[in-house]
Amino acid sequence: MEQFFSTFTFRTIWTPELMVVLGLISFLYFLIITKFSHRFPDAAPVPKKRIVYFHLGLFAVYLGFGGPLYVLGHIMLSMHMISMAIVYLIAPPLLLLGIPSWFFSYFQNIRWVRGIFLVVGFPILGLLLFNAAFSIYHLPGVFDFLLTNEGAHNIYQLGMLVLATLMWWHILPRIQTRYHLSELKRIGFMFVSGILFTPACALIIFAGTTLYATYTDPATWAMAISYCLPPGADIPYEMLSGQQSITFLSPLNDQQFGGAMMKIIQELVYGIAIGYSFRLWMKRDKDETPKMEFKEYEMYEPNVQ
Repeated sequence: MEQFFSTFTFRTIWTPELMVVLGLISFLYFLIITKFSHRFPDAAPVPKKRIVYFHLGLFAVYLGFGGPLYVLGHIMLSMHMISMAIVYLIAPPLLLLGIPSWFFSYFQNIRWVRGIFLVVGFPILGLLLFNAAFSIYHLPGVFDFLLTNEGAHNIYQLGMLVLATLMWWHILPRIQTRYHLSELKRIGFMFVSGILFTPACALIIFAGTTLYATYTDPATWAMAISYCLPPGADIPYEMLSGQQSITFLSPLNDQQFGGAMMKIIQELVYGIAIGYSFRLWMKRDKDETPKMEFKEYEMYEPNVQ
C-alpha cells in the first residue's frame, strides 16, 4: 500500500472537495433541526439516534464516492463493487432513517411535490428503475464507457443514488403516503428486489472470463485512472501488474470476488431490513389484537329440585 499512497496525491486519495460538500449538508441538517425547526408545523426534537443515522449515511456516501476505496475501485473491480454496495445499499436507508418525519410532512403539503411523487412514488417504478439502472451499469460496454468518461460516470452514479433512495423509501417509509406498503408487502418488495439484483451479480461471478477492459486492457485502464491523477502525471502502469502491483488477485478472481461481495452485502442488508419489517409487523399485529376481558364469576352449586 506504500506504492498506492506515494503514487496518488492527498486530494486524489481523500477527496477533500467531497468532504466539504458533505460537511455543508451536515451543517444544513443541524440548522433545519435546530434554528429553523420552528418553520415546520409538526417539528419536534430529533432523537440522537436519528442524527447518528444521518451522519453514518453521509459517511457511507463518502466511502462510495470518494476516499481511498473509490481510487482503489479504479484498480480493482472488487473494491469498486464494495464501494457501490456501500453507497446504494447502506447509505440510502441510513439517510432516510436520519431525516425526521416532520421534514417530509412539510413537503407533503406542497401540491407540486405531491404531484411528482404521485408519478415517481409508485412502488413498482422505484423497484424496476433502480435494478434496471444497476444491471445496465454492469454491461461490459456501458461499464467501460462510464469508467473512462468522468462526467457521464458522475451523473450516472448520482442518478442511481436517487433511484436507490426512491426504492428504499418503500422499504423504510418516513411518512404514510398513498403508496404506503404494509410490512408484509415490504418483505415481498425486498424479496423481488433481491431477485432482480441477482442477474448482474451472477453475470460477474459466473462469466468464466474477464468482462471489463477497464481492469485488463492497459490503454483503457490508463484512461480510467487518469481521472484520479493530477494533470500531466505519468500513468502508474506498474500498479496494475508486476512486482509493484497492489492487486492481490488475478483479474478473473478479482471480478468473481467483487460480484460475490456485492451479492453478500445485498443479502445481509436486505436480511436486516426484512427482520426489522417482520418485527414491526408482529408488533402491530399484537397491538391490534383485541384483548380478552376476564370477569370473576362465583362458583355455585345448581339447585337440585
